[in-house]
Amino acid sequence: MNAALTILIDGLTYASWLFIVALGLTLVFGVLKILNIAHGSFYALGAYAAASFVGWAASLHWAPAFSLVAMLLAAVAVAALVAPLTERGLLRFFYGRDEVLLVLVTYAMFLIMEDGTKLIWGANPYYVSEPYALFGNVSLGVQTWVGYDFALVALAVCVGLGVWWGLNRTRLGKITLAVIHSAEVAASMGINVSRVYMGAFTVGIFLAALGGAFTAPMISVQPGVSVGVIIVSFAVVIIGGLGSIEGAAVGALIVGLARSLAVHVAPVAELFSIYIVMAVVLMFRPEGLFQRLQVRKI
Repeated sequence: MNAALTILIDGLTYASWLFIVALGLTLVFGVLKILNIAHGSFYALGAYAAASFVGWAASLHWAPAFSLVAMLLAAVAVAALVAPLTERGLLRFFYGRDEVLLVLVTYAMFLIMEDGTKLIWGANPYYVSEPYALFGNVSLGVQTWVGYDFALVALAVCVGLGVWWGLNRTRLGKITLAVIHSAEVAASMGINVSRVYMGAFTVGIFLAALGGAFTAPMISVQPGVSVGVIIVSFAVVIIGGLGSIEGAAVGALIVGLARSLAVHVAPVAELFSIYIVMAVVLMFRPEGLFQRLQVRKI
């Protein structure tokens, strides 16, 4: 019983931040139709920015609780600075081009930002320990967990519900859904599609940076952290179905629980377990679990 509870909670913790990152990836694909290889780099920028902001807040002797605000501001800063440069300065010139070309462009962005983080923050690891102790410990039975893990799960739930509500219950969300359905028809109705692209890409970057910022207290922030994140994030959106919020949530849960089970039962199969789950899903659902039906064009 204790082992099952440990696997469940560890899986939920891993799935929570992974869902936030994958949600940004699937949103960008759903609106802009771009498989953004550089998404993991935005996660890394969020983690590095959070380390810098939290360190700056600590140097000013602010209360430890302000470190959470500092991490949120770090994600906002990354989205506000990087999104306009990336979308307006580069990606908009490739809209409507071949998908392979877009993959190559975002891969080039990934390589540039990987070296850029080394130039700005260096090659030494960063540690963000202050926020991790804010929520104390939580005891369930004979097991004890860090309260920050449960706070991260709550954050993922809030983010998922917020994005769903924004898309389905607001005017801007309805406009975005119209662009997702058909950018050409939306443009003919007077919708500024370029502005929608910019907004969706900014939110996608913010979600990636938010995942990185709030994961920073749990990891060592160092060069190369983006590589593993983008691989696992792609596994999540492929399992759940590209462009689906529900798919991102279910895919993150499947990947998180599969990884947690492998870590506790067969640690050598940790990474392999994710790929075997993805392969099994694709065998029976090649388009993912929640892939939306596409209108057949004649």
